[in-house]
Amino acid sequence: MRRRRGVDAPPERARGTVPVVPDALLSCRRCPRLVEWRERVALDKRAAFTEQEYWGKPVPGFGDPAARLLVLGLAPAAHGANRTGRMFTGDRSGDWLYRALHRAGFANQPTSTDRGDGLHLVDAWVTSPVKCAPPANKPTADERDRCRPWLDQEVDALDRLLQLAHAATEVAGHPRQLRAPEDEEDDHPEHDQLPLADTERHGPHCRTCLRVPRLASPMGLM
Repeated sequence: MRRRRGVDAPPERARGTVPVVPDALLSCRRCPRLVEWRERVALDKRAAFTEQEYWGKPVPGFGDPAARLLVLGLAPAAHGANRTGRMFTGDRSGDWLYRALHRAGFANQPTSTDRGDGLHLVDAWVTSPVKCAPPANKPTADERDRCRPWLDQEVDALDRLLQLAHAATEVAGHPRQLRAPEDEEDDHPEHDQLPLADTERHGPHCRTCLRVPRLASPMGLM
């Protein structure tokens, strides 16, 4: 399959501004319930990962700062991104997601196991509206609202975006992301009329929506 230019090697330069200031995000403690949970899970590890050091902090977005594709998840998984420190890394949802991104030419490899595994994305950015792992994978509306500024910073900093929403329930929570910037012409206005493709079958957290058929097709979603 034809790959995007540069997908087999890290981009030589970033074409945009890095969306999040990591130090500010990593020190965030706005949500006491999430802070307590993420840190408790990092200590009370799953048996399979007892020898690993858990991340146990807010999880920043990951990918190409000049991305045109935004993959939006719900929140880090307790023993996935909360363990590895990278979105959709170390859980079943990530196994499907990065395999699909690789198949579509947005990732240099189909696997994502840890922050040092060599994975990089081209033209894609992966993030979530809630940066800390929530109990039972269910952040509250207040927690989502307190975390919203981090996502706003990312979206504002990213260049022109085509949208893939990973976890459809969050689309309603950030509706402005589904529109092109007002000062930018839409080459495909018909996309606004397209139904969203429900692909819940792909994993426990993979309720996925797509508006752009040319992206959905090579990722096996339509």
